[in-house]
Amino acid sequence: MTEPVTEQQLSITLRVNGVHRTATAPARRLLSDFLRHDLGLTGTHVGCEHGVCGACTILVDGEPARACLMFAVTAQAHDITTVEGIGHDPAALSPVQQAFAECHALQCGFCTPGFITTITAYLDENPSPSAEEAREAISGNLCRCTGYQNIVSAVLRAADIRRERGEGPR
Repeated sequence: MTEPVTEQQLSITLRVNGVHRTATAPARRLLSDFLRHDLGLTGTHVGCEHGVCGACTILVDGEPARACLMFAVTAQAHDITTVEGIGHDPAALSPVQQAFAECHALQCGFCTPGFITTITAYLDENPSPSAEEAREAISGNLCRCTGYQNIVSAVLRAADIRRERGEGPR
């Protein structure tokens, strides 16, 4: 009888939402799973596990990335921002979070974290989008509930809120 082969465990340290966090995981652990299961940051949702739906979108060095397509070990030298790191104070929501609430841009909420991170990064690059540009910006994120119109409205409203607050790129 042969003994089962166990996968080597690595100590993985990530800078997530400005804090260094360390956990032990297999070398092949996906970043989405590492964030959720090893670090307890469950805001990053896993939908399709193929990088298509956008539910697992996080920011890697300020750029949107699919956490289900990255290994946790490859993220060690990068600054990771999850939805928990964007407007984490309920009394002081980020412009995108505030706009989602004001514009009723969510229903079930499963896709919302991916939209929040995607739109936050997008508005850093394009602080005054048109409705068509907003539609294009969110085209990589899937939602089965909303029909997208309120999400487009939220992108435009978030841009307004940023201007009202005098906020530029993060």
